[in-house]
Amino acid sequence: MRKLGIFILSFVLIISVAHAQTKVDSTAKKTAKADSTVVPSGPKHTLDKIAAIVGNAPILQSDIELSYAQFLVQGNQPDPGVKCRILQSLLTQKLLAQQAAIDSIEVKEDEVDNNVDRRMREMTQRAGGQEKLEAFLGKSVIQYKDEIRPDLKEQMVAQKMQQHITEKLNVTPQDVKTYYDKIPKDSLPSFNKEVEVGEIVFQPKLNKEEKELYREKAEELRQRIKKGEDFGTLARLYSQDPGSAPDGGDLGFADRTTFVKEFTANAFRLKAGEISPVFETDFGFHFLQVIERRGEQVHVRHILIAPVITQASLERAKVKADSIYTLMMTNKKIDFSSAAAYYSDNKDTKYNGGMMLNAENVQNRTTFIPTDKLDPKVALTVDTMKIGSISKPDVFTGADGKKTYKILYLKSATNAHKANLEQDFPKLKDMAFDDKTNRAVTQWFEKRRKETFIRIDQQYQSCDILKKWITPPTTTAQAK
Repeated sequence: MRKLGIFILSFVLIISVAHAQTKVDSTAKKTAKADSTVVPSGPKHTLDKIAAIVGNAPILQSDIELSYAQFLVQGNQPDPGVKCRILQSLLTQKLLAQQAAIDSIEVKEDEVDNNVDRRMREMTQRAGGQEKLEAFLGKSVIQYKDEIRPDLKEQMVAQKMQQHITEKLNVTPQDVKTYYDKIPKDSLPSFNKEVEVGEIVFQPKLNKEEKELYREKAEELRQRIKKGEDFGTLARLYSQDPGSAPDGGDLGFADRTTFVKEFTANAFRLKAGEISPVFETDFGFHFLQVIERRGEQVHVRHILIAPVITQASLERAKVKADSIYTLMMTNKKIDFSSAAAYYSDNKDTKYNGGMMLNAENVQNRTTFIPTDKLDPKVALTVDTMKIGSISKPDVFTGADGKKTYKILYLKSATNAHKANLEQDFPKLKDMAFDDKTNRAVTQWFEKRRKETFIRIDQQYQSCDILKKWITPPTTTAQAK
């Protein structure tokens, strides 16, 4: 039962394009890095048939093949067994969507449009460009968008319905204790050593003269385009945004919340066909061209020239870090939290008193981080620190290869141990809530499955995960 609930909570995972992605797009806050490998050949076109029926809604074999094609374009190896999981996802989706219609739960059309455009950008990047994607699909991107839109809309409605099922759930301290007491002592989870770590980050910054070289390079490309050279070609050759360069700088349709503010300001003040001046963001120097406006959405392409940090700028960051460290050591009135808010260049932590957050705990962003999830050098540094102490500035290299200077603060440390209520109440509360949510969703589905006519084609009746979905045959006598 618990496994079923866990599956239901992530039912759109298989039939949607992967969400986890490298944050490398210079303006969109989340895109995936393009995969330049050749994609497998697309799905074969076969005579369509009904794979299942939920209530009065059919699920076509082509629905399953379409989702399987998305599974393959993500780079996964062919696996016919995946189609069983896809069909379970679609059965789940239909059941939720039908209840959503009864409960008048809807999604806005512009939300659907944004989702479709985002999915297509992801698939294009993963396929290695629009031409490769269209070759794989055997149809144009425009045709494919029209095909997937109804299904994506239904996914979104179903997801909203599932949220509606669990939105009033909560857990009390007594619920947490009851959940904890029911766990056999030899089955209690173990937690690794965890720490609360603060940081003040000093990013190397180019001065005006150093930046000017990159601004000039961007302006030179802009002038070449204004004189007649092809925007897409120059973007592929010179743009340093790995998320859009393979597509000629194309970012697709997006709304005002998609881009950083400087990019948004330029994108939404221009008319179709116009090219912006060169402008600067945290990612570097850009210029963009508006391709089309559609209400509160804009379709743009851009070229990014990203400055390279110099040794001189790194030395300037070190000098600043050393001076702030000295100030904190000599003036005890300046606490770490205030110094982080005032001096740190990391926008993700400076407004949180400099405290790092556990990136893996998305729902409840806790400051308790397992040491094996920390940057190795950060973990090594804090391992030598006493609780409440501040480290001397040191240079750290991020996952993107960029160097920064950091001052670290060790707020607390908890050794590896078996779960207990005193130390781990927040984690146990999350676990108790997940358990309660899974049980509520599972019960909802058990009830709806019994009340809803469901027929599954013989081809899929051997799938173990679909056994509970098959409605037992009703005899004539029973029907009467």
